[in-house]
Amino acid sequence: MSIIMTGGGTGGHLAIIKAVKEQLKEEDLVYIGSTKGQDKLWFEEDEDFSQQYFLETRGLVNQGYLAKVKSFWMLLKATKKALTLLKKHQAKVVFCVGGFSAAASSFAAKILGIPLVIHEQNAALGSLNKLLKPYAKVFISSYLEESPIKAYPVKQVFFEQAHVRESLETIIFLGGSQGAKAINTLALDMAEGLKERGIKIIHQAGAKNIEEVQKAYASLGVEAEVFGFTTKLSEYMNEADFAIARSGASTLWELCASAVPTLYIPYPYAASDHQFYNAQFLVEKNLAWLMREKDIDLEKVWALLEEDLAIKSRELKESIEAEGSKQIALVLKKYLVKNI
Repeated sequence: MSIIMTGGGTGGHLAIIKAVKEQLKEEDLVYIGSTKGQDKLWFEEDEDFSQQYFLETRGLVNQGYLAKVKSFWMLLKATKKALTLLKKHQAKVVFCVGGFSAAASSFAAKILGIPLVIHEQNAALGSLNKLLKPYAKVFISSYLEESPIKAYPVKQVFFEQAHVRESLETIIFLGGSQGAKAINTLALDMAEGLKERGIKIIHQAGAKNIEEVQKAYASLGVEAEVFGFTTKLSEYMNEADFAIARSGASTLWELCASAVPTLYIPYPYAASDHQFYNAQFLVEKNLAWLMREKDIDLEKVWALLEEDLAIKSRELKESIEAEGSKQIALVLKKYLVKNI
């Protein structure tokens, strides 16, 4: 009997699986993802899974007619394969985090009558999760009042390191592993001023932009720790006293769990503008700041750095609920002992 974990394509989806599976190390876990996206990078060598499968699938949205027809045909073939895999591993429950990677296994679960548990990362529901919501045994979202679990599944290390920021000694710019041009530009515009104030710079510039950004800092005579993809994100967040970041769900909740006061600059082309709504959820609770990319104002950013960061940091530390991954793991374990 196994727990099937499915979904991905992007780090935001995959981080959920990573957090939850850490609470299920004694169970038989099987991962089913896609050959596209970041699934293989994250989980191909992951020994927590007894088996990993990467099916030929790709997204349906934002494609032309012929491309959609081909994607749909690939999905049908992948669903047939997923049906075989779910039977082979005697799946008792399928845990879906959304994204095109999750479609085949989720549809297979519905066809076979296997319980489907869904986690939605964003304030604006993803296309697949919106479609599957009526069929889910449990639908989890930190943004929905009716959700049975409100805590976001963040790795425990982020909560363990959380501390109140009393002063600004280090700033971190987070554009994601692919980088964000607007955040890179803002960081470089602020670089000399930050140096004058004695503030250390940590900068996730994106894997393709590292060399260019490093040269730009060097030309300004400013030292900065620049990186793209990293496995040390919790350490960087722990060191930071303030963040300027995209508002993808995983980054947003990891910063919250770490109690880092943050200005969010959402990716303007995210599906359903979900990054804006993720950040807006926190702003409405007075836990963060938000600035549209087109509205970036350097003077306003500098003004934020003069605020009492300890207030925001303390409110974050007291407001963000921990153990979301453990709560989700307990839900999944119930299906291994009985049908509910």
